[in-house]
Amino acid sequence: MSIAFRRATAADLPAIVSLLAEDMLGRSRETAGGTLDPRYEAAFQAVDSDPRQMLVVADLDGAVVGTMQITLLPGIGRMGALRGQIESVHIAEHLRGSGHGAAMIRWAIEHCRQQGCTLVQLTSDNRRKDAHRFYERLGFEASHTGFKMTI
Repeated sequence: MSIAFRRATAADLPAIVSLLAEDMLGRSRETAGGTLDPRYEAAFQAVDSDPRQMLVVADLDGAVVGTMQITLLPGIGRMGALRGQIESVHIAEHLRGSGHGAAMIRWAIEHCRQQGCTLVQLTSDNRRKDAHRFYERLGFEASHTGFKMTI
């Protein structure tokens, strides 16, 4: 099985939404199957048209089996460091533990390095204990506490 990582296209959107919806948290907040909600298409266009954003898919022998979003964040701190933010990481349930998720994150780190980033960061919901162990195995540190507010 050969896995490849690439920029997502509009044709990948149904598979991406399905990955989001199969997740333990996504089951209650995503809608997959049937006609795709136009809000997903609008969001895809917004991400795809922004040069600092990259929606990525993991393609395994022609099937989309993973996704993540990479955002480049310029800043003044750390002497003007560019940060890579990795978000919404999802790998098909049947592939967890196969090494494909780790390959996806390593690819994202290398992509950020090639863009000039000196730091890569991500967030993970507190309920995702398995994901936390996964990121720690890859060298990430739980160095900050994050806050959210739904508005």
